[in-house]
Amino acid sequence: MASPPPSIIRVIDLETTGDKPPLHAVCEIGWQDVALGADGRWELQGEGGSRLVHPGRGIPPLTMAIHHIRDEDVADAPTWHDVARPILDPWPRRVALAAHRASFEEQFCTPALTRGADWICTWKCALRLWPDSPGFSNQMLRYWRRPEGMEHERGLPAHRAFPDAYVTAFHLRDMLNEASVAQLIEWSSQPGLLPRVRYGPDRGKDWSEISEDSLEGFLTDRDEDVRFTAETERNRRRGGAPVGRGGSTQRLLF
Repeated sequence: MASPPPSIIRVIDLETTGDKPPLHAVCEIGWQDVALGADGRWELQGEGGSRLVHPGRGIPPLTMAIHHIRDEDVADAPTWHDVARPILDPWPRRVALAAHRASFEEQFCTPALTRGADWICTWKCALRLWPDSPGFSNQMLRYWRRPEGMEHERGLPAHRAFPDAYVTAFHLRDMLNEASVAQLIEWSSQPGLLPRVRYGPDRGKDWSEISEDSLEGFLTDRDEDVRFTAETERNRRRGGAPVGRGGSTQRLLF
């Protein structure tokens, strides 16, 4: 009897002409799969890859300075709609897609292209699982955590689609070996739960350390992650279950 196809989560990273579609468009996509093994552990699978994409417009110098992809590099590349579907909806069918700060990728990887896939945001999940990290960027987590098995050169240069997807895949692998797919998807569907205050007189403090007056001020902040975190802390102080690993969602961890 043939073995069932593995459960795969595909990590995606995009390089683009900017951050506001449809004004801006994709100029490179990279991917790396993470698969559930017969032993119940998640590991990277396959070589991954990347494709240059013709964005249908010029690449501004501001974004060239980040990823170093030039107009001449993509002059003969296929369009986004020619490239996207086979990468975003591969066979064997993926359980979900993942990205670091997935809300960015989701702007370009629409439900029509992903066949309505669930997303895991490794940034939001890192806030929950590794709150002691000094920062939560893809590269900060890379050097703070030093994931086992990562080939340093394969994860370079930063800000190119495959190396960034490769680094994110190691974060995702370790998250999946701590928490369930369902838990990661749930956390990813909510705003970010920030472990520390980002700015102001209480900057750097744990949310449990700030005064009631300070907390009240954050409840109307323009940033939804700040508002969500403040609301969560207020509920904790009023006797509600915390939202983090020890709270009511703990049942989904295994």
